[in-house]
Amino acid sequence: MVPEIMTSETKTSARTRNDSASRERALECARAALDKKAENVRILDLTKLSGFTDFFVICSGVSDRQVQAIASSVEQHLESQGAELVNFEGFSDGRWVLMDFGDVVVHIFQDALRDYYDLENLWADAPRVSIPAEFYGAGASTLN
Repeated sequence: MVPEIMTSETKTSARTRNDSASRERALECARAALDKKAENVRILDLTKLSGFTDFFVICSGVSDRQVQAIASSVEQHLESQGAELVNFEGFSDGRWVLMDFGDVVVHIFQDALRDYYDLENLWADAPRVSIPAEFYGAGASTLN
């Protein structure tokens, strides 16, 4: 068997496929969060800025129970698609849940903590990924 030689072109092509799959996974996280009425949902593209993940999905819930419901929805939706949850923190408090799927990290905040940590400003150089309008239901918040 002849080993495949990785040229810069094949490396770029493989990275593009991985970025595309990661982007789709981030969008699916956003969809699952929006299904539980998450507010102010943002996806940050960190592919050129970070070595630890490709995308951040950041959203808010108005109470600990809503934050937990959003986290449960994201977990169930992604696991049903075969994604592996690498790390999961903060669920019992419901103030800031962090979900690490490897290539996508989901942050679900209550507003006060989201304002305090201000991840969007910390990663201000990261391009924003547009979330398709059909992900927002008729009852979607005006904050989205």
